[in-house]
Amino acid sequence: VQLQASGGGLVQAGGSLRLSCEVSGYIFDYLVIAWFRQAPGKEREGISNIRNRDGSTEYADSVKGRFTIASDNAKNTVYLQMNSLKPEDTATYYCAARDGIASMRVDWYENWGQGTQVTVSS
Repeated sequence: VQLQASGGGLVQAGGSLRLSCEVSGYIFDYLVIAWFRQAPGKEREGISNIRNRDGSTEYADSVKGRFTIASDNAKNTVYLQMNSLKPEDTATYYCAARDGIASMRVDWYENWGQGTQVTVSS
């Protein structure tokens, strides 16, 4: 599975960004796609995932109500719409994929895209 993340950038607090994760090399419908983030000096944390088989989603409490994950099966792409951004959302964001149970655990994912940097200024 190959994943290509994009869409990061610099935004002011309260602003919005949309991240994209383009997936290739596997049957898209079989996959769980997750977004993780890692801030300097902190562990990588799971923030959202979507199970393409049934569209079920999961969010970390830190982003619930502000971030929305969505899948476009025609484009083999998963999006993360991030609204009401806060300085504490500043991190490198990664997408990852697995065929199986949806999870927020970093160690459950074998396939990772490169990171995309999100910086939120106060």
